Amino acid sequence: MAYEYAIALTGGIATGKSTVASLMALHGMRVIDADAISHKILDANTAWVEQNFSKDFITSKGKVNRPELGKIIFSDESAKKKLEDFLHPLIKEEIEAQSIKQDGFKFPYLIDIPLFFENNNYDIQESVVVYTPRDVQLDRFIKRNKYSEEESLNRMNSQLDIEEKKKRANWVIDNSKNLKHLQAECEEFVEKIKEKYLP
Repeated sequence: MAYEYAIALTGGIATGKSTVASLMALHGMRVIDADAISHKILDANTAWVEQNFSKDFITSKGKVNRPELGKIIFSDESAKKKLEDFLHPLIKEEIEAQSIKQDGFKFPYLIDIPLFFENNNYDIQESVVVYTPRDVQLDRFIKRNKYSEEESLNRMNSQLDIEEKKKRANWVIDNSKNLKHLQAECEEFVEKIKEKYLP
């Protein structure tokens, strides 16, 4: 059975989830990355992207131009649904296969799932959210992606509000300050997991 020892790692756009996943891995937590799986599957299905969207979204190196495709996805609900209906079952199948392997270690591991609460697609009982206040989230997203405030808000609003995710999660990792603070938050979380599961 998949997900027996899984903890969903989630957050919002630009809350620092990828950084937290890396820090957790450094502290010995095993991580399954849904985004990395998604990218791999998308690049393996360039023909589908070309057929359903346009060859303009394929780079000269034969990869999917995700930033350009993202502009369409976040501005057109039907395009978003088409892509998700294609990708999500394939992503879930791969995550489930990796999860079954991880469960064999009989110790918690993280599954990095950006839309864990939005899609309610995984039977995972525990979750940890990477939290950043909305104003800080917006500021970081604009600086990181160089999008306009309107485009940034549009993308943020496509996800469940970060305050709501914070309420729903079993654990919260605060990323409202600096990297040193974030490292301490990650260390504390790993220690809590060890205390709970190690004899």
